[in-house]
Amino acid sequence: MAELQISTHRVSGDYDIVVAETGPADGPAVVFLHGSGPGASGRSNFRKNVDAFVAAGYRVLLPDLIGYGASSKPEGIDYTLQLFTDTVYEALQAQGVTKATLIGNSLGGGIALQMTLDHPEFAEKLVLMAPGCVAPREDYFVMPGIAKMVSNFGGPDFNVDEQKRLIGNLLHPDAHHHITDQLVEERFAVARTQPKDVLVRMRTPDLGPRLGEITQPIFVLWGLNDEFCPEAHSRLFLDRCPDVRAITFARTGHWVQVERAEEFNRYSLDFLRD
Repeated sequence: MAELQISTHRVSGDYDIVVAETGPADGPAVVFLHGSGPGASGRSNFRKNVDAFVAAGYRVLLPDLIGYGASSKPEGIDYTLQLFTDTVYEALQAQGVTKATLIGNSLGGGIALQMTLDHPEFAEKLVLMAPGCVAPREDYFVMPGIAKMVSNFGGPDFNVDEQKRLIGNLLHPDAHHHITDQLVEERFAVARTQPKDVLVRMRTPDLGPRLGEITQPIFVLWGLNDEFCPEAHSRLFLDRCPDVRAITFARTGHWVQVERAEEFNRYSLDFLRD
């Protein structure tokens, strides 16, 4: 992966949000917004995508959400979608980003949607991989992948092997070769610093009824075998959004950008050039 420049921005609430950046400073900005889960970070979620976007001339930004990566991880608070959105938006403003394409996976997709609704002048296009926050919160917490993630994270038995198993839940069994020792160790190092509040006190609204307000072009990608965000939700975008295209991958789980990296990069870059 291309060399990253790391910046830390103090935002409202006295939280620090870390943003990694690479690519030409004068290129069009793309912001990769990672999902939830033990050990998640911008770098680990999008390692297979950064170089393709840099090679295409894009300025790539990889923020770590509050509670994740190297950013602040406060305890005793609710991790609301608005908190995620406001803190990362403020950090991007401090980074000098005034317009961007938002590329979000899972929770990151929900943040991309909220940011677009809050700041429509900021978002140019959206690329969403199995985005969350388009159904009631309770609908997600009965999904098998999320149920396993919440119950296993932070317990006395949480170790490197458990971290590896949790990553495996994100992927279709055919894609487990993507679970490298480097990925497991990188995410485990972050997970050890995360409070359990990051997951158990996450509060996300249902943005489904507001999807029709988003006029920016949207590209939705989903794995048919996703155990976290049901692939059927792609229909919500097709039914409600004025400018949307969608693609579903067979034998693919929750991490389209990892499991189908070459296709994800090619299709997404074609969408951005349109």
